[in-house]
Amino acid sequence: MRIYLDHNSTTPPLPEVIDAVAEAQRDLFGNASSVHHHGQLAKAALDQARDAVANLIGANANEVLLTSGGTESDNLAIRGIAEATKPSGKCHLVTSTIEHEAVLTTFSALEKRGWLTTFVPVDASGVVAPQALDDILSSRNGDTALVSIMHANNEIGTVQPVTALAHIAHEHGALFHTDAVQSAGKLPVDVSDLGVDLLSLSGHKFYGPKGTGALWVRRGTRLVKQTTGGKQERNRRAGTENVPAIVGLGVAAMYAAKAIEQESLRLSELRDHLEAGILSGVKETQVNGRATNRVSNTTNISFNHVEAESLLIALDLEGISVSTGSACSSGTLEPSHVLKAIGLSPHRTQNSIRFSVGLSNNKEQIERVVKLMPRTVAKLRSLNRRPVHA
Repeated sequence: MRIYLDHNSTTPPLPEVIDAVAEAQRDLFGNASSVHHHGQLAKAALDQARDAVANLIGANANEVLLTSGGTESDNLAIRGIAEATKPSGKCHLVTSTIEHEAVLTTFSALEKRGWLTTFVPVDASGVVAPQALDDILSSRNGDTALVSIMHANNEIGTVQPVTALAHIAHEHGALFHTDAVQSAGKLPVDVSDLGVDLLSLSGHKFYGPKGTGALWVRRGTRLVKQTTGGKQERNRRAGTENVPAIVGLGVAAMYAAKAIEQESLRLSELRDHLEAGILSGVKETQVNGRATNRVSNTTNISFNHVEAESLLIALDLEGISVSTGSACSSGTLEPSHVLKAIGLSPHRTQNSIRFSVGLSNNKEQIERVVKLMPRTVAKLRSLNRRPVHA
C-alpha cells in the first residue's frame, strides 16, 4: 500500500465530493445564467457552494467570486487591483520573497508593464517582520496600491502575521491581499479577523476538485476583471461556470469547516511524530524554517550528503510519495526560492524534502516512514561517497 505525504501539492477528493460531482454532472447540466428551470437549478447549486465557501472563511457569500483555482484567484486579485488603482497614481506593489509562483510571476509580469514592485525579505523562519513592511511603505509616499503576502507557506508551512501586516498596509493607504491556498481548510480562517481586503483559496488543497477556487473581495473594493465576455460572477469573471466542480468545492468546504479543529490537531501530532522520528533516526538532518507557528501538516527537512531528487525517487520506489517543494516548480533544477530566501546554503536547498500529511494518513503509516528513512538515506549516502574509477 502506498503512503501519500504530498498533501500540500494536492489532496485526494473526498468520496462525498466525488459523488456530488458525479450527481451534478448528470442532473445539473443547465447553464446557471439561464432563467428556465434547468438554469435555475444550476444557479441554486452555485449559490449553495458559494455559501459553503463563505462560511469556511467567515465571509459574506455575495463577496465570494468562484474561480478555477488559486492561480486564477491570485492573478485576478493582483492584476485587478493594480489596473483599478493605477489611474489614481498608485503604481507600487509589494509582496514577499517566499510567495507561490502564481504571485511572483504575476508581479514580474506587471513590473515589465511599468508597475514598481518591492519584495520584502523574510527571516530565517520564513516570517515577514511587520517593521520591515512598514519601512518599505513609509518610503513610498503613499503610492502603494497593494500588498500581497501569503497566509501560510506551501514549502515550509510558516504562518505569517497577516493581521499585523494588513493593518500596516492600511495605515499607508494600500489594500492587502493574502494567498490562503495553504491555510484555508487547514487553519481557522476569518477574513474579518485577518483584516484583509482580498483572499485566495483553492479547492483541491482541502479535498475538493481540481480546477476550483475562490477569491473573496471585500465589499466596495474596485477590481478590474481579467476575462472579458459575459457578466458572470457579478461581472467580475466572464465564462460559464463549471457547476459540477463547484458543487464539489462546496461539499469540500462544508467538510473542512466541520472538521478543521479536530483534524488540525490530529495532523500536527502526525507531523510532529514524523519530524521527531526522522531527526532522531537519521543523522545530519535539520528542519527548514522551523517556527512555532506553522500550518499543522507540514515539515521540510534537509538531509545532508543526499540529493533531494534521489531521495524522492528512492522513497517513491518504496511506495512513499513526497515532494521537494512546490508542485508548480517540479521538474526544474533550480533550488527552492523559499529555502534561498530564508538563508539556507546552496547545499541545503538541494537536499531538502517536504512532507505534508493529510486525511489519508495514520500513525501506522508514519511509523513505517520513520522506520524506513534511516536505511534509505544511509544507502544513498554510501553511493554518494563511493569513489569513482576511470
